[in-house]
Order: sequence, then structure tokens, then C-alpha cells
Amino acid sequence: MDDTSAKPRNLGASLPVPNVQELAGGELTPAVLDRYLRGADDGGGAAAAAAAAAEEEESVPVVDLGRLLGHDGGVAQEEEASRLRAACEEWGFFQVVNHGVPEQAIEDVKADVEAFFALPLAEKQAVAQGPGGIEGYGQAFVVSPEQKLDWADMLFLSTLPPEYRSLNFWPSRPATFRASLERYAGEVQRVAAHLLRAMARNLLLPAGGGLKQQRKGQEELLTRLAAAQAVRINYYPACPEEAHADQLVGLSPHSDAVGLTLLLQVSPVAGLQIRRGGGGGWIPVEPLPGALVANVGDLLEVITNGRYRSIEHRAVVDARHHRVSVAAFHNAMFDDTPYGPILNASGGGEEPARYRTIAVEDYVKLVLSSKLQGKNIMDAMKINNPTH
Repeated sequence: MDDTSAKPRNLGASLPVPNVQELAGGELTPAVLDRYLRGADDGGGAAAAAAAAAEEEESVPVVDLGRLLGHDGGVAQEEEASRLRAACEEWGFFQVVNHGVPEQAIEDVKADVEAFFALPLAEKQAVAQGPGGIEGYGQAFVVSPEQKLDWADMLFLSTLPPEYRSLNFWPSRPATFRASLERYAGEVQRVAAHLLRAMARNLLLPAGGGLKQQRKGQEELLTRLAAAQAVRINYYPACPEEAHADQLVGLSPHSDAVGLTLLLQVSPVAGLQIRRGGGGGWIPVEPLPGALVANVGDLLEVITNGRYRSIEHRAVVDARHHRVSVAAFHNAMFDDTPYGPILNASGGGEEPARYRTIAVEDYVKLVLSSKLQGKNIMDAMKINNPTH
């Protein structure tokens, strides 16, 4: 029997932790707060990082999807394709405008996720994560009782294809939540497929001669990464101890262990930051009205053999305002096709593989058993090659 549509099994779990939204609304004891406080070498130091980035005046590239998809070709489309290529190769992050997701679909899902987090804790816990699973309301990637914790709560849901959904984890309140998330998920998946197809074309394999079929196959391999989708809806409370806000981290520095992420910044409050070049400073990604934030995931780096690069990023905490975001993660279906690099993806000669090929289930086990920390998943995937 064909098992390509089988739903992924729960392969890992996070240790239970306190509800941060409740902590933020109560009285924090020094012992509880200490579990969340970090130094600059452990992801903290948001204010200093933002000030340094402002001095450098760096900002994330912007890609116009409408221009990129221009069916008449021409200079505008070529310029946008070049901008996308540079964003994938040099940044790993970019903002997507003119993406075609209806404004009403965005506003509806924004309103519903804000309304969900405004519910009493008991109602939110009606969709709490179960033992051994990541779906539902709670937290993820807590693998040790000693590790520092993120100042955030989340709702994680499998959204596409529909047979992957566990509707018992989908909130029944607000009453419009399911319909608005379902519509938004479909619209964003369409954007992901368009971007991945354009990324494949940008790998520059010639379309003529005997390589035409190879280029087509390359597009199919990359667009495969839009076949399945899950969302992580994040709630970052304001810090009740304003003096400690700079020592809290909403989401630990990491790269996304997926194909392509599209993030909706629900709140106008800044908090997402990226780090280029590994050891560089943190650059804020300012909320751009109507835009989606795209970032290259680890799997896209593996499949392109390092041509496109996943980038370390984090979420910091605001001293006065809460922040909400919706991250839509896009992956291949959970089937028997392994993840591995496309060799010669850069159009060169006999390029060696820089990353190992791995079964999908083994990759998921690796991800869910790992602490959310830097590019540790990519470090585990790399092949040590002395010539590269």
C-alpha cells in the first residue's frame, strides 16, 4: 500500500514547563526568574545587539513576488529573480511583499490567534500537548531540567495536507479559529510553492540540451518541500521585571530544521533578529505591514548542497508589550524519500556532497531529540570534507 500520505508519528516530546503567560501576570520569585535569565553568551543581550545593528544600518532584503512571477518575463522579472538569489545565498532571510495572500485572510488569522491567547488558561489547556507529542498548546525543545527556558508559550498544529491534522488540538474558541487558519494555511502554502520553484530556477542549471530534464527534476525536488505544512503560533509576554527584559529570550538562537519558513508578524512589536555569518551581530527584522518573512531552512541548505544557507535567528522580549507571530513551516511529505543534496546544484563540475543523505524518520528523530541551539542540526548533517 502507498504510504506517502501517512501522517507523521510523534517521535519526540518536550519536558513540561510553567506557562509563561501566567508567570508574566503574577509575581515572579527570583528562583523562577533565574530559569529564564541569560547572559550574552547564551542568547541574551537584546538591547546591545539592536543598537549595534542600528549603527551598521543593515536590513533584510525585500522580494516582490508579483514581479518575480511576471508571466511576460522581461527585465523586472529578471531583477526580482536576481534579488531572490542574492537573498537566499547571502542572507537566508527576506521579506515577501505583493504575495497575493488576501488582506482579509491575514487580518482574520491575526484576530483569532490574539483571541486564543486572551482566553483563560484552563480553556487554552483544553488543547494542551499530549505525552510524547509536539502538537497542541505548550512548549517544545526542552530536553533537560537544567537548560535555560524561552520566555514564550506556543500552539503547534499540523495544517496541511488535511489528513495530517489532529483536530483535537485545534481550538474551538474563538469559533472562527479553524476556518481562518485553514484559509490562511492554504494561501501561505501557495506562496511557499511559488518561492521554491523560483529558487530552483535560480540554481542556474541550463535549460537546454540534455540538462532540460535535470532542471525540471530540480524544480520538483524543491517544490516537494511545500507539500506539508505545520504552524507554530508564538506568544511572547512582556517582561514584568523591566530591568531583566534584556536577559530574557523569547526563542533561543537556532536555524529552522525545515524546508522553508514563512512568518507572519502579528504584532507591530519588533522581536525577530537574525545573525549573518555565524559569529556576527544580531540584526532586527522590523515588521513590514502586509509582508511575510521568509527564511531558508536547514533542509533547503542540505538539498542545495550549501548554495542556499539557513541562518541563525532568535526572538527577543519587549519590556512593555507582548508579541505574537505565526510561523508556517514547509516540508516534504512524511514518506520513504530521503533528504539529501542535489549534486552540481551550482552548475559546477563534480561537486562533492557536503551533507549526508538521511531518511525522513531519522531526520525527524534527530530534530525532536535536540535542544534548540544554533545550527546544531546542520552540524550533525555535515560531511567532514578536508577540501571544503
